[in-house]
Amino acid sequence: MISKDILLKKLATLLLHSIFWVTVLFAYTYFFGYNTEDINYVFSFSLFLMPVTIGTTYTVTDILIPKYLIKERYGLFLLYCIYTIIVSAFFIVISFFYGLIFLSSLKYEGMAPMTRSPFFLFVAVYFVVFIASALNLAQHNYKSTTANQALQNKILEAQLKLKEQELNYLKMQIHPHFLFNTLNTLYGFALKKSEDAPEMILKLSNLLDYLLYQSDKPLVQLQEEINHIQDYVALEKMRFRDVLDISLDFQNIDDNIQVAPMLFIPFVENSFKHGQIIDQKLSIQMSLVCMDNEINFSIKNTILPNNEKDHTGIGLSNIRKRLALVYKENHTLEITTNEHWFIVKLHLKNIKTTTYES
Repeated sequence: MISKDILLKKLATLLLHSIFWVTVLFAYTYFFGYNTEDINYVFSFSLFLMPVTIGTTYTVTDILIPKYLIKERYGLFLLYCIYTIIVSAFFIVISFFYGLIFLSSLKYEGMAPMTRSPFFLFVAVYFVVFIASALNLAQHNYKSTTANQALQNKILEAQLKLKEQELNYLKMQIHPHFLFNTLNTLYGFALKKSEDAPEMILKLSNLLDYLLYQSDKPLVQLQEEINHIQDYVALEKMRFRDVLDISLDFQNIDDNIQVAPMLFIPFVENSFKHGQIIDQKLSIQMSLVCMDNEINFSIKNTILPNNEKDHTGIGLSNIRKRLALVYKENHTLEITTNEHWFIVKLHLKNIKTTTYES
């Protein structure tokens, strides 16, 4: 059963075509009526010429253009155009004899001036065919452009979904890795039956709360991310005790600044995991400074001289990919080493902010 929308579309198309051909009939009547007052002759002749015009036009627009020209089969298109011209020319000549024999009773002088030469008949018919073909090609071009735009939109949507899936996958890799290290620390406290274990469990609870309810958001407040870092550092302080020498420097923190969740913690985690104790101290220096809608984050940890151990790990590998997905050209990440330090510097610009109405 034909739907209402399809039926209305077909009726609209039929109406447009009817209007076009009625316009052509009146145009023929006006054109062939030049220099004559015999309207009946002109109208009858124009009416007889209409089937030739309509047949030629639809042959070109409905067969030759879509099946051969649009599909770039130019050789066959040219060949069938020649066939169409030959056949249509035959019927145009018949129209000429129709006017001469039936409308003017074999009196050449009785014919309308514009119908006395088959040349003007060819011009009239093929002009209409040309106009209709041009409109048909314009319609095909519009449909093709619209279809291409729709396809591009679908491709972009698919790419966006793929990026989102990739980003979620990277987050899921970060979370288990982070929890694994933290639980190892807690396990060590449990073995020692440390009095700090309950406090450590509380800190871990805060971290899990952040992971469950904040990390799935596209953006979080920068202060929340800093609080998360401080909870993590508090856990590590319990584990390293006097061995840890850490300094934290957070400056000009704007409450309106938003960042991707779990953005800085892989660098912090990496410093504790791969940092090396020198002279009975694991030294870590961290700073985060906000200025002019930009963030400068740096962290460094001690390493042994000429140490060739890989310090990247899955955390830093994933954070590179996340930065490329989320911040694209709006970030720079530098990871360097010297004789005593493993150094990470992250610069973010054009940071998103939120505004609160009073």
